[in-house]
Amino acid sequence: MRAVVQRVSRAKVTVDGCVTGEIGPGLMILLGVGRSDTSAVAARMAERCANLRIFEDDQGKMNRSLLDVNGSVLAVSQFTLYGDARGQRRPSFITAAPPEPAKTLYEEFCEALRKLGVTVATGIFQAMMSVELVNEGPVTILLDSDNTF
Repeated sequence: MRAVVQRVSRAKVTVDGCVTGEIGPGLMILLGVGRSDTSAVAARMAERCANLRIFEDDQGKMNRSLLDVNGSVLAVSQFTLYGDARGQRRPSFITAAPPEPAKTLYEEFCEALRKLGVTVATGIFQAMMSVELVNEGPVTILLDSDNTF
């Protein structure tokens, strides 16, 4: 499972001109699901995102987590995080999970965040979405359950 985690002051996602998810301060998470991912991986990734200390404390150091600042999450599925363009011009998505298991694990990731007490807004799985965000810092962290980065 791969996540692009961005600290935001606000973010929203629209589908066909209608807002499907919107948050204030918190994290914008683009989530890609790989073929070998499991429910346990989804739960661990949710825990990592919720506890990632990328919010500033009183001394200006990144020392607070999403849970510490009571922030929200906008989670958007993005299979293109598994795009492999090494040695080619057109990326291959062979390592991305097929739609059915990917949707299930994406939903499990969102539910795991909710169980941790996080307010979660979402896009619509497999829809063409427009995402707007204000990246604060900017702070962007890449997480990979296989620790490839």
